[in-house]
Amino acid sequence: MPPLKSAATPVASVLAADARHTVTVVLNGTPRTGQAHPRLLLSDLLRHELGAHGTRVGCEHGVCGACTVRIDGVAQRACLTLAVQADGRRIDTVEGLSQSNQGPNEVPNQGPTEGRMTALQEAFRRHHALQCGFCTAGILMSLSDYLGRNPKPTEEELRDMLSGHLCRCTGYAGIVRAVMDVTGQAAACDTRSGEAAHV
Repeated sequence: MPPLKSAATPVASVLAADARHTVTVVLNGTPRTGQAHPRLLLSDLLRHELGAHGTRVGCEHGVCGACTVRIDGVAQRACLTLAVQADGRRIDTVEGLSQSNQGPNEVPNQGPTEGRMTALQEAFRRHHALQCGFCTAGILMSLSDYLGRNPKPTEEELRDMLSGHLCRCTGYAGIVRAVMDVTGQAAACDTRSGEAAHV
């Protein structure tokens, strides 16, 4: 579904600081509307106004990656984006991954049905690429964008992309194995078995 406004459409130049403003987005394919003060973050709009609780808030500085969503198809940090900047845009969150008809590494028109995991999510499960799960949504959203642009990354390229995410539990080895598996490169994966692989 195309964005409601073009990417070149500027946000209103002056918004009343003490007023709430209507923000309409296409959230995971469904038009949704919420109210936001000009300084409300997109992560807060998604979680508190629109009920997309899969978007996590970790550092609130754009460092940890837990809040990553796709805005008009591009991975971006929701904690660094004002909600009013997203007005008229298409926002995809982790809740929408299983709803898409053509996610990364899915056969066109044979993608997952609602409620069924994508190949990437299934690989995460199979390779124990998550433990507490706090960072997982952001990593999945970044990977869904990244693998769309680079469907066969080398392990080094993948580790470089993952360096934009903080995961305290997994040591990244399971994440790397999952991605290399889902991209058909499991044999090329050097996960330094027996030790935590550092990104």
